[in-house]
Amino acid sequence: MLNLQSPLSQDIPVFFLTLCLVLLFVLLAELLTRKFGISPLVVRKVIHLSMGVVLFFIPTYFQSNFYPVLAALLLLLLNALNMRFSWFRALLAESGDLQPTATVKSYGSLLFPLVFLFLALFLWESHKWILQISVLVMGVGDSLAALVGSSVGKKHIEHLTKNPKTVEGSLTMFFSSLLLLGTTMMLFRHEFSGGLAGTSTISLFALVLLLALVATAVEALLSYGLDNFFIPVSIAYILYVLEMNHTILLENFLLGGFFAFLLALFSIKVKFLNNSGATATFLLGTTIFGIGGMAWTVPLLTFYLLSSVLSKVGKKRKAKFDLVFEKGSQRDAGQVYANGGIAWMMMVVFSLTNDPAIFFAYLGTLAAVQADTWATEIGTMWPNPKARLITTFREVPVGTSGGVSVPGTSGAFLGSLFICASAMIVDVQWLADFGVLQSFLLIGFSGLLASLVDSFFGATVQAQYFDPIREKVTERTHSLAPDGLMVENRLLKGVPFVNNDLVNTLCALSGSALAYMVIENMNLF
Repeated sequence: MLNLQSPLSQDIPVFFLTLCLVLLFVLLAELLTRKFGISPLVVRKVIHLSMGVVLFFIPTYFQSNFYPVLAALLLLLLNALNMRFSWFRALLAESGDLQPTATVKSYGSLLFPLVFLFLALFLWESHKWILQISVLVMGVGDSLAALVGSSVGKKHIEHLTKNPKTVEGSLTMFFSSLLLLGTTMMLFRHEFSGGLAGTSTISLFALVLLLALVATAVEALLSYGLDNFFIPVSIAYILYVLEMNHTILLENFLLGGFFAFLLALFSIKVKFLNNSGATATFLLGTTIFGIGGMAWTVPLLTFYLLSSVLSKVGKKRKAKFDLVFEKGSQRDAGQVYANGGIAWMMMVVFSLTNDPAIFFAYLGTLAAVQADTWATEIGTMWPNPKARLITTFREVPVGTSGGVSVPGTSGAFLGSLFICASAMIVDVQWLADFGVLQSFLLIGFSGLLASLVDSFFGATVQAQYFDPIREKVTERTHSLAPDGLMVENRLLKGVPFVNNDLVNTLCALSGSALAYMVIENMNLF
């Protein structure tokens, strides 16, 4: 619960001292970049590391969170104005392993004070130690990863993120996080008061190891400085729910994280996922397998395995439609977010509320993405398929965005039923309370209607392009010419930023919303 405490007079001197210290860091950074020609990005990372250490000690010196929150707001305002007027160049450095030839714009300077502001409001009163650990790992680990990656990093990780990452940088992130987490968790061990109280040293080390893997995966996967926000939030969330939600056992969480790690490796080996997709799956799986248990794990695995296998079946027959689709059968992080992101959010919300209606929303969103996947796969594999545009019912080529067919629609409904059946297998009591037949109908139609929503958006707002090389309509923004050059395709219809991943996300959201609203309106739980 967010809580802003009353200001205390004894905190005022420390407040002004903290502001002066931050201002000194900024002025020193400008001096080093303007007068001595040191790379702004290097200086920025050094400031980043220093601020992580400063924020770690903030809860020690302040009695109330009022002035730390105020300081964060002032820094947030300063960084926002700086991005607009470019007063301090060191704070505007781009992100990306410090490689000036392969960088992307970073919003890390905004997200750094923003995440501290959020965590200070949420954790200050009851779990200061979680706040301290989270910001320290983000401030120090992320900075060291970038510095090492820039100086000795030679092996880049392919198909991961727009912000180039190196093996050396990621290893640095892992080992520095491991050291920081291990040290601080032992330091604050006496403050564990909930689910972590009495944890053995071996279990604590296993948790530290898993948290370091999570921090490394988040840092590796995100660009634009988003890791500044999500590294501390990920660590804080895991520690908080393990402490506060007594239905979550540490041993089960560790086992779930280990299984998610193995699943990610397996997915790369069999080429279900590329590096970014496997990394995102590890994070998604750690949350759902580790926190949700079998009731949440089996439906997700049902979607993952059945849809992945189905995408590989009849590959030769579907090859003629490959140009139409934006992506192939090997999924990336964007597709993992689109298909599993809403389910991920449902798990997080449930872990904080324990609302049974959220579980039905979870099944609804998995049914939606399963229905969409099965409609596409079965619709394109069916002999002599015929499709019609959902908005006008005119006949269109199979694979056209917004096209529906009888085999595809039937496959969508069947796929949705499989999701509900998988939850029935693990004997989820909430489904029995609602009714077996009612549950199948609710989840089945949630998935079916969501797949039709996907088709509607695909026919109306999803971007479609004309490929001048092959003279076909496609979802792809660029095509590869015979000479190896990338050619930009011409937009025919839709909104440029509305791609297949966004439409899939809307599909997943609609299935979740339908199932949730039905359960909530019936007031069964």
